[in-house]
Amino acid sequence: MLKDLVELTRTLGRPQMDYVIIGEGNTSCRLSEDTFCVKASGRAMHEIDASGFVTMRLPEVLAAIERGDSAGVQAAKIDTASPQRPSIEAAFHALLLAECGARYIAHTHPTAVNAILCSSRARQFADGRLFPDEVVLCGPRSAFVPYTDPGFVLALAIRDAARAYTEAEHEPPKVILLENHGMIALAQTPLEALNITAMTVKAARIFAGTCAVGEPVFMSAADIAHIYQRPDEIYRRAGFVQKDD
Repeated sequence: MLKDLVELTRTLGRPQMDYVIIGEGNTSCRLSEDTFCVKASGRAMHEIDASGFVTMRLPEVLAAIERGDSAGVQAAKIDTASPQRPSIEAAFHALLLAECGARYIAHTHPTAVNAILCSSRARQFADGRLFPDEVVLCGPRSAFVPYTDPGFVLALAIRDAARAYTEAEHEPPKVILLENHGMIALAQTPLEALNITAMTVKAARIFAGTCAVGEPVFMSAADIAHIYQRPDEIYRRAGFVQKDD
């Protein structure tokens, strides 16, 4: 899984993707019931290798979050002798892996997405869906988090948004949008994380284009539910999650 996480992270970090630059963004995967791996702080995604990740004890991280103990997150490293520090956003990775059933988390700052998240239309973009494949891959809507200072406060805000979405939609979100910050893809496989991210970027470009020529015409709630629940689309969605052998 670490090899897959490295490949996912390097792919997301490719300069031509325009998803992140320098040390932006982070990824994680759940290794077991009690452990997860997260990108180390300050490492560039496009050139990362296995040494750029920190393996953490999930229950200890969750307990530290409940205590508001940032030092406790650092102490939850399995290899305490390693000089690597987990990303400042390791806390929200732990919460999403624990509560949302995701196996892979990909957090990026795509220019096309952030152009909207830094505008007055951010929540409108999160709440709406413009075309069927956006629904199929990204869900009926995106969870939305107003701007919050990175770290523990943001982790708790993300947790609250994910819980509210799950209660309303009866399943966890596939996309969480962070105002003035970036996006999070929640996935079962690296391929799904890549596809969700790519489709969110495409949706952002289309949304921006509709705003340039008029007003976005969103799909109706009935049409979104119909597309999301169609057996043929469910079958197609499974193919977007896992490569054929």
